[in-house]
Parts: sequence; C-alpha cells; structure tokens
Amino acid sequence: MAFSTIKDTITFHPLGDAAIVIQAGTDISEDIHERVKQLFSCIEQHPFDGYVEAVQAFTNVTVFYEPYTVYQSAQLKQRAISPYEWVKDYIENLLEDNWQEGNQAKRRIIDIPVCYGGELGPDLEEVARINDLTPEEVVRIHTSGTYLVYMIGFAPGFPFLGGLSEKIAAPRRQTPRMSIPKGSVGIAGKQTGVYPISTPGGWQLIGQTPLSLFRPNAERPSLLKAGDEVRFVQLSEKEFFSMKEEDR
Repeated sequence: MAFSTIKDTITFHPLGDAAIVIQAGTDISEDIHERVKQLFSCIEQHPFDGYVEAVQAFTNVTVFYEPYTVYQSAQLKQRAISPYEWVKDYIENLLEDNWQEGNQAKRRIIDIPVCYGGELGPDLEEVARINDLTPEEVVRIHTSGTYLVYMIGFAPGFPFLGGLSEKIAAPRRQTPRMSIPKGSVGIAGKQTGVYPISTPGGWQLIGQTPLSLFRPNAERPSLLKAGDEVRFVQLSEKEFFSMKEEDR
C-alpha cells in the first residue's frame, strides 16, 4: 500500500523543541503495531543531519533531533522555517518514497521459561480467585498463548506484551510493592510482562523466569525487541534454580 493512501491517518506533533511525534493510530492493535514498526524502520535507515534517535511506542514513533544542527545543515535561516517544520517535511517525503506497508518481517519467537506460584509467584492464587479459576488453570492459559512485544519501556528491557486471554486478566494491585525481584512475570489488566530488573511495581506476580532479559554489558542489552513474539514455558522449582545457577 502506498503511503499516499494512508497519510491522512498519520499525524505529526511537536514534543518540545527537539522532538516530533508521529502518530500512527489510536488503538493498540497488531495492524497499528506493524505501521509503527514500518515508520521506525524507515526513519532508522534514513537518518538526517541532527538526527538523535527514534523511539517506538504502542501507537507512535518519537523522533529526537538537535535543533541547531538541523538549522545549520538545512540552512533554515534562508528558508524561514523552523527545525520542526523541516523535520516534518523530511519525514513525510521519506515515507512517500519508501513506504511499503504489507511487507511484514518474519517475527522472532522467544521462549521464556517460568516457575509459577509459591514465593516466585505470590499473586497467582489472587489472579485465579479474581477469574474464578484454579491456579493450575491460570498457568495453563498463560502458557498456551503467544504474546506480541508491542514496546520496550518503563524499565530497561521491560516488554509490554499483548495477547493475554481475558480469562486471566486482573487489575493492578491496590498497593504496589516497593521492590519486585528481577525476572518476575506479572499481569496488569489485559497485559502481561516480565520485570528485567528489581524495581517497584504494581503488577500481579504469577511467576518468575531465570532468564536475564536485560544484560547491560551485551551488544544488545535487551533480550527482546518490539515485534518479537513470546511464549511462556512452565518450569518446576528445581529446574528454575538449576537454570538460575547456570545463568550466573
């Protein structure tokens, strides 16, 4: 599909004087996610003088730039337009020339082992109670799904995963915990996610993975990236601690 046929659905907004937000839609859906990925990829592959980085979220991409570098490089003093206007025009023209919606890249599938319940998943029984299920049924439903990584955020390497069954959806805790162990797997509303580092949080904790999702010394610190698919695989407690020792 040509960019010209959908450009009316994409909007641009300034974010301060050094960033532009490209809004690809308003709904959290796989179609909007694919459009966001296309926007992000196109901009990343064609940076301009003054470009800093692009950050993708659920429904938009934010492009950060150095206003003065853009001003000088594009000789804006002679053109009487602002760095924001120049960046907006540049991105619109870039997308017009390079948009190829519909060519979806093959998704990586990442299996994440999880030990559910007990001290590692202290809210499993509460999630079961909220949904009138047994803890075993919650685990069965959680491990039967495939989850799309919509974005990485909140904490380094934290994946926001879509695709959670409504059968095990649960609200955030009324009182957040001051410290959640690294690797904890949680549920909040219709989302599930994994805490890559120890941090405060209010998600319902149903288990824990021995995998390190954030590795600061690695070439790519985050194990997951937007567009990946995640499957959860149940571990016994013995397998969990064995894998945790190996990870060290």
